[in-house]
Amino acid sequence: MTELPSDQVRTLLAVVDEGTFDAAAAALHVTPSAVSQRVKALEQRTGRVLLMRTKPVRPTESGQVVVRLARQLAALEREAHMELGIADGLGPARLPIAVNADSLATWFLTALTRVPQDVPVCFELHREDEAHTAALLREGQVTAAVTSSAEPVAGCTVRPLGLARYLPVANPGFAERRLRTGPLEQCLPDAPVIVFDRRDELQDRFVRSLSPGGPGAGRIRHHVPTSEGFCEAVAAGLGWGMVPEQQAVPLLRSGALTELAPGRRLDVPLYWQQWKLDVPALAVVTETVVAAAAEFLHAPR
Repeated sequence: MTELPSDQVRTLLAVVDEGTFDAAAAALHVTPSAVSQRVKALEQRTGRVLLMRTKPVRPTESGQVVVRLARQLAALEREAHMELGIADGLGPARLPIAVNADSLATWFLTALTRVPQDVPVCFELHREDEAHTAALLREGQVTAAVTSSAEPVAGCTVRPLGLARYLPVANPGFAERRLRTGPLEQCLPDAPVIVFDRRDELQDRFVRSLSPGGPGAGRIRHHVPTSEGFCEAVAAGLGWGMVPEQQAVPLLRSGALTELAPGRRLDVPLYWQQWKLDVPALAVVTETVVAAAAEFLHAPR
């Protein structure tokens, strides 16, 4: 059976994490030539191309398998050192986690502050749309993710977190000018709309919930790729949008925003996916995140 030498596997992970062969060499305290030779040797041993030589370097599909293995081995090795009492110099556990921007802006950071301080852990957060965070798990870039996918990634477990609620809102003046001239289902498709990015479908989903089979939200789309900026753009009257309930409620109370269809909203189910690893730090973070989500999110119907 072909074995995968640990030094070669660690080197591949370093190249992926650092982005270049030179940066990986600096992190590993070896020469760039040594890094290149180890990666080539690992590719020869597996018979697969493992890296795309881009800037930054990206793992191929086969490379993702090795990267995932490398992260799991590193986590298990660290826990073994801890249990053996030879963890001096290892430093805190590193937990890369994928999370969507709205969760990051509303409740997820609060959850992380509740992780017991006696758990030495460094969080490395990767911001990604909730529909795509699971891809980072498959690629081996993260060990856990807040995702809208209930289907477990291979080698992962899934736990429901709750429903993230979004409200259709707009600046009152904008709503009066653009959305009160007729039935809402007729006005929305023609009105300027705020979207997070080109993968943001929440606004389209809401419009189609009013007019099944319709065209979705309007063609004038302002792209605002931060959760806080998105909310501010809607409140400023640049367009209407689906704003997370936690962000919308204070602005509704102050009169800065108005609901376009009181009682109507979109609920997005969120899940916590994590690798099947017996790592205490990850287990503590998981329980803390699940408990916080139960407080901030709506219970599934």
